[in-house]
Amino acid sequence: MNITEKFPYIVIEGPIGSGKTTLARKLADQFPVNLLLEKAEANPFLARFYQDAERYALPTQLFFLHQRSNQIRDLSQRDIFGDATIADFFLEKDPLFARLNLNDEEFSLYRQIYQTMEVQAARPDLVIYLQTPVDALIERVEQRNISYEQAIPREYLTRLSDAYSEFFHTYDSSPLLIVNNEKINITTSDEALDLLVERIMQVQSRREFFNPDWN
Repeated sequence: MNITEKFPYIVIEGPIGSGKTTLARKLADQFPVNLLLEKAEANPFLARFYQDAERYALPTQLFFLHQRSNQIRDLSQRDIFGDATIADFFLEKDPLFARLNLNDEEFSLYRQIYQTMEVQAARPDLVIYLQTPVDALIERVEQRNISYEQAIPREYLTRLSDAYSEFFHTYDSSPLLIVNNEKINITTSDEALDLLVERIMQVQSRREFFNPDWN
C-alpha cells in the first residue's frame, strides 16, 4: 500500500512560500494521481493586489473563488472514476483570505456570492498543513523569485500565517497532519520527503504532528 491508496484524496495547505505546490508536484511524481493545482498566475488581479491591496482585494478574491469552485466541481466529476488526487488547495481556505483582505461591506458581498457558488466538494481523506515561520516564508518567497510576490510585505505574511494557524487549530473536518516546516525544507530535500511519506503512512488519528529531529 502507498499513501494514495491509504488516502485517495490528499490536500496540502499552508501560507504563501510554505512549499505546498512543490510538495504536491513531488508527491505526484512518486504516485499515480490526478494533480490539482491552484493556478494563481491565471488571476489577472493578483499582481495589482500586491501593489494596491485595498483597491484590488475584492476582484482578486472573487476571481479565486470562481476558479477554485470550478476546479473542485471538476474534481467531484472525476471522483466517480475513483482516481486518487493530490491538491495544493481546498475551498475551505477561501473565506480565510477573504476575511483577511476585505473590508466588512466587501466581505458581506463575498459571503453572499460564496454561499451561492459553494460546491459540495469531496472531503479530503488527509490534509497536510505545512506550518512555516514567517522568516522562512520570506526567504522562500525571495528564492522562488516570482516578480509580483517580491512586493508582499512582512506584515501581510505575518497576518496570513496567524490566520492559517488559527484556522487549523480548530479544523476537524478531515484527518490532519501538521508538519513542522521550520528546520527542514521538504520541497528541496529528498531525504526529508522520504521521511514525510513514511510519516503519512503512520497516520491513524484525526490530528497528528510531524516534528522531524533534523540535524
